[in-house]
Amino acid sequence: MSIETVLLAVGTEDETQTEQIAREAIAVAGPTGAEVVLTHVFTDEEFDGIRSKLGVDDSSEGSTPDAVAERHTTTRALAKALDEAGVDYSIRGAVGDHADEVVGVASAVEADRVVVGGRRRSPTGKAVFGSVAQEVILSSPCPVTFVRDAAA
Repeated sequence: MSIETVLLAVGTEDETQTEQIAREAIAVAGPTGAEVVLTHVFTDEEFDGIRSKLGVDDSSEGSTPDAVAERHTTTRALAKALDEAGVDYSIRGAVGDHADEVVGVASAVEADRVVVGGRRRSPTGKAVFGSVAQEVILSSPCPVTFVRDAAA
């Protein structure tokens, strides 16, 4: 099975590991010439906060999830790395439950692979707060590459 579409899923918390995530996405997509769908998922609160920080109101054209994702620091850093590596990509924004949105976009774009970052958590932390990466791994319509934050 050749890889044609890679979903690179990030959230606001992934700022510390953009270099690692970019390297992995490039390693997966580069050899086959796959397109990367760089998808930034925001919770409702994150989305409202970032729109406010950017000075974008609800009615402006720049208030869509795609437009906000394109302007986010994490997405811009990843886009720069993909550009430098010569990897084709598009940017999508989504608002909602992180895991549900990642799985939904992976299905919608018919992704052949999902690349998702995460950090090591204690068993109690996982039980109390859940794990977006774990839910994506269990629910994804395709194989998932998990990139652990080396700093964590």
